This record gives sequence, structure tokens and C-alpha cells, in this order.
Amino acid sequence: MEYVGFIGYALAGLAYVVFALLLFAARNNSLLAVWLVGCVLITATANIVAAAQIEFDFSLIWVMVIDTVKIACWAVLILSCNIECKSFKELLTNYYVKQYLLVWSCLSALSYVGIYFGISTKYLFLLFIMLNLWSLVLLEQLYRSSAGEVRWAIWPLVIAIAGVSLFDFVLYAQASMLGQLDFDYWYSRGFIAVMVAPLLLISTRRVQNGQVRVFVSRNVVFYSSMLLIAGLYLLVMAFAGYAINYFGGEWGTLVSVSFLMLGGVVLAALLMTETLRKQVKVFIAKNFFANKYEYREEWLELIEELETTSADSAYQMASQIMMAKLQAKSSVLIKDNSLHYGELKFVHQWALNEVDIEEFQEQYALIVSFVKQNQWLIDVAEYKNSPNLYQGLVIDHSWCDKHHVELIIPLFVGKAFYGLFMLGNRTETKSLNWEDRDLIFAISKQLINYISLHEANDRLAESKQFDAFNRMSAFLVHDLKNVQAQLALINANAKKHRDNPEFIDDVFETIDSATSRLDKMLYQLRNKKVLSSKQGRVELNELISDVVKQCNVRQPVVEYVSIEPVETFIDGETMHSVLNHLIQNAQEASEVDQKVSVMLSVDNDIVELVISDSGCGMTESFIEKRLFKPFDTTKGNAGMGIGVYEAKQFIESLAGRLSVYSRPGEGSKFTLRFPITTREQE
Repeated sequence: MEYVGFIGYALAGLAYVVFALLLFAARNNSLLAVWLVGCVLITATANIVAAAQIEFDFSLIWVMVIDTVKIACWAVLILSCNIECKSFKELLTNYYVKQYLLVWSCLSALSYVGIYFGISTKYLFLLFIMLNLWSLVLLEQLYRSSAGEVRWAIWPLVIAIAGVSLFDFVLYAQASMLGQLDFDYWYSRGFIAVMVAPLLLISTRRVQNGQVRVFVSRNVVFYSSMLLIAGLYLLVMAFAGYAINYFGGEWGTLVSVSFLMLGGVVLAALLMTETLRKQVKVFIAKNFFANKYEYREEWLELIEELETTSADSAYQMASQIMMAKLQAKSSVLIKDNSLHYGELKFVHQWALNEVDIEEFQEQYALIVSFVKQNQWLIDVAEYKNSPNLYQGLVIDHSWCDKHHVELIIPLFVGKAFYGLFMLGNRTETKSLNWEDRDLIFAISKQLINYISLHEANDRLAESKQFDAFNRMSAFLVHDLKNVQAQLALINANAKKHRDNPEFIDDVFETIDSATSRLDKMLYQLRNKKVLSSKQGRVELNELISDVVKQCNVRQPVVEYVSIEPVETFIDGETMHSVLNHLIQNAQEASEVDQKVSVMLSVDNDIVELVISDSGCGMTESFIEKRLFKPFDTTKGNAGMGIGVYEAKQFIESLAGRLSVYSRPGEGSKFTLRFPITTREQE
């Protein structure tokens, strides 16, 4: 066998020397061609040294050292097919090449240093197992990632290197279990090298100009990873079988073989399981590759579509965007109203075959139950082909086909279920991968938030309309209360003063004022808005005297001493209402025998109007938190809680200030300060 081995290695050495001369003669100066010459020369050297080792019987370690370098050279050649480099420096500093060489050099150094210090050779065998397995993975990546024309050119190269690597893998795997090389296999390596040389030559002729441009894809890494998993698994099982054989005595061989067979069956079952394959594929793609979609660009594009798409409603806009993203021509947006109305609602429907709500109700219940539990997009075509991927879901295929429903997308606001998008008539019907699903969920999340925001805005606008109407009603009721109080006073004093001409004049004047105010309120009710104020020149003494006169029909009597005329340009009607309310409050807070007074003064064109009483008073906390708060009253149903609020708003609109000083049991003092204005200054 030694002679046969020598012949094999010698022939291999000669064949690769001739191969190198042919490559030199081709005068191809490309980086790939030059590196290929180097690989062929190191392969020729390895075979010549192996032949010399058989002839001169020196240490086999020297052959293995050159074999280690040979494997690294061919591996770098394979890697160079996937990258574009113009110089050796650029090639050797490439990330993937540098990563390979770093791991290769570290493992090789550790193994040969271990041999030097007398550590078991099994670690050297393990080194060759790993390097050859790595070469097989790189070859598979190269072949699977190449296009049709390139694949035709390189398949002989792949078969040649894979054949040698696979043979060495088996050789060293057996050696690691037995603790020594099987020399029958070892002497056969030379003939294997000779047989693959023509394949290398064919690939060299097919590859034009020494350039092969291919790029690794996700599927390549998935399959390569499955191959790597298979190799590592078989290695573990081989070591386990070796341990059983070593410790098992007479039954060791039988048990180890049975164990390896069982392990192979388990591995095959795992690799053939669709769920595992998909999980591995998703895990690799998520963690080791850039995303298929640039999410920043997708996000900006979606925002632009939301800003520029014209539609009659938020539902229609969301449907149009979702249809455009998935290239669908029909859709229906379903809102789940089961918590409020006990039924579902089709808020928007476009070009989908008319869906009957009652007919769909049963299907809807099954779909909602599934998506609430799994939050999983339903691809009807995938469900038909692989129902096991949708555990717990049962839907009627014929119903989906009838209405051309192809995708069912659940919508969630936070964790709360909102409804469904159902899309159909897609122009591109390829199955969705995990990245497509992630993008669809991101888009649907944004669209449902957009819809929810519009619904919230609609509810807020409606609430504001009711709030405005309620506020207007409150002011109107407040004015009606004042009118009613005036008319009640007339009725209360009619029997006593009906024969008094002055009383009759006051009655007509009061009725005329009440009629005018009622007309104003009716106008506001018809037009659903509060009339804007009408400003004019007002003499404050006259206005205050008129208010005091009206208030003095009740007890206690209000004291007011007129001063020189004070004219200003304000809304006299609103000022009348403000003073009437503040004075009336002072009267209601005082006993009949207590004092209520009004004082008017002017200093440097600043009007100061003080309304004081010696009644029950107010606490500081009440003044701070409740006095000026609208619709908060201490009068129960008798008050609206807007009189003081209206007074403060009106005085501040005059660039003035309303201040309050009060102590419980001592009374209160309201001070109104505002500048005198003229029409010219307005």
C-alpha cells in the first residue's frame, strides 16, 4: 500500500505542476488567477511532500503542516469569489478573509504547539475536521449565491474542492475516534487529488478573465448554517459513539453503531421539520443581516403619504395606503364594536365583493379569537397550504375565495383589539416572509394610531361643540335669572305701589329693559353664539346709580355717593350686568341690618370701583380655588357659578384687574381697577 500511496501522491504532484504551467501560459494577471496559481502550487507541494514522506519516512506532521496551509489557500480563493479586490493587500485586509485567517492561524498554532509539547494528536485531527467542514460551508455559500451563468462556470471547481474536503473530513473524523490515521485512506488521497484536477482545469477555462462576481444571500447562509449544524451534530454524535465504544467492552461497537443511527434519524427529523427550519431562518436573518426594508425610509414615506393622500375620511385614507403598500385592489376595514353595540361595523369598503355582515359574523368570531391570542397576520393562501402554521384557526376557504380575501391584518390600539383589514385582488401574490409581516404590522400600527387620533379629534370637536353650547346656555340662563329677578320685584311691589306714578314709570322702564335683553338672548339661541359686546361712551356715575337703584328694591340697602362725572368707552350693558351681580352677591352675603357700599374714585386716569360688605366673608382657600372657577356655585340650583367669573374676564378685557379681600365673619371687598379709555384711544 505504501508503494501505491507513493505513486498516487507523485502523480498528483506532477499533475498540479503541469496545471500551474498551463495557468502561467494563460498570462492572466487578475488577482483571482494569480491566487489560483498559488493554490495549485501549494497543492502540488503538499502532494510532493506526502510522496517524499512515504519514500524517506520522516514525520507525517510536515505533510499536515503543508496541508493546513493548502486548505487555507483554497478557502481564501473561495472567499475571494464573493468580494471584489484589486490587490493582495486589499484581499488580505478584507473583513471576511481577515476573520478566516485569524481563526485559522490561532487554531493551527494551538494544535501544532500542542503536538510539540506532546499533547495528543486528536486535537490536530479535530483541527482538520473543522477546517474541512468550514471549506464545505464556504463552497455551498459560493454555489448557492451564484447566478445561473456563473454557477455553470464554477460547478466543476465546487465539486473538485468539495470532493477533497469531504474525503479529508471522513479521514480525520475516523482518526479522531480511533486515535490514529487509517493509512488505507491516507494513501488514497493522492489519487483523489489527481481525479479532481481536470475539474479544476475545466472551471479555469470557463471563468472568463478570472472574475466571478457573486454575493451571499440570506438563503445561502440559512442552508449553510443548516449544513454546519448537521456537521457539528454528527461530530457530537461521533464522539458520543466513540465514548460508548471505548467504555462498552464487547457490546461497545453494536451500541455505538445503534446510537449513531438513532442520532442520524433524530437529526434528519429535525432538519426536515418545517417549523424548525423557518425558526432558524428567521433567527439568522434577524441577527446576522441588514433588514430587507430601510425602516427610516419606509417611515418617512408613510408620513408623507398620510400628509398628501386625499380622502373623504381617515378610514378611506388608511385603506388606500394599505392597499398601495400591498398592491391590493380591494379592501374592507372592519371596526369591532362588540363591547359597545354588540356587533361589528364596516367603516370602509372598496371594490371587495359585497360582504354580508350577518354571513361574515361567524367567520369573524373565529378570526378574532385567533388574532387576539396570536396577533398574527393571516395569509389565506399560506393557510390553505400549511394550516399547521395557524394552530387554532378554522376559516372557510370557499368564503374567502368568494369574496377574494387574501390577507387578514389585525389592528390593535395598544393591547386593545380594534378591528381588521381584509385585502384582496393583489397583483403580486408571493408569500410573505417575516420581514414583510413586520413591515405590515408597523404600517398597520401607524395607520390605526392615525385613525384613533382622528376619532379622538372628532369626539373632542363634538365635545367642544357641546361645551360651547353649554357655556352659552349658562350665560343665557344667568341673564334670564336677572330678568326674572327684575320682573319678580315688580310683581312683589305692585300691590303696594300700583297707584304711584313713579312706580308705573319704573315698571315700564324695567319691562323695556327686560324685553331688550330677552330679544338679545333669543337672537343668540337662534344663531347658536354669544353676541359680541357693543362698546360706547358710558358715564360711570349714572350707570352705578342705576344699578344701585335696581338693587335697592331688596335688603340690605346699598349706599353710594356720586362724584364728578367719569366718562369712559366700554360695553355699558356688560358693565351693568357685572356690577349688578357683584352688588347682589354682597347683599345676599349680608344680613338686613348690615352694610353694603359702593365707592367710585379716579386717580391718574385709573378708575377704582370698590364694592364692600360686612357679611359672612370668605376663606382664602375658597377665593383661590373656587371663587373665579366657572360653573362652581355655593347657591345650589339658584346659581350658575359664572357671575364672578364673567366679572373677572370683563375687567381683564379692559386691561384692568379684579382683586378680592375677605375674612370669614368680617365681610368682603371687591376692587375693580381699570384705565379710562376714549374712542380715539381704542
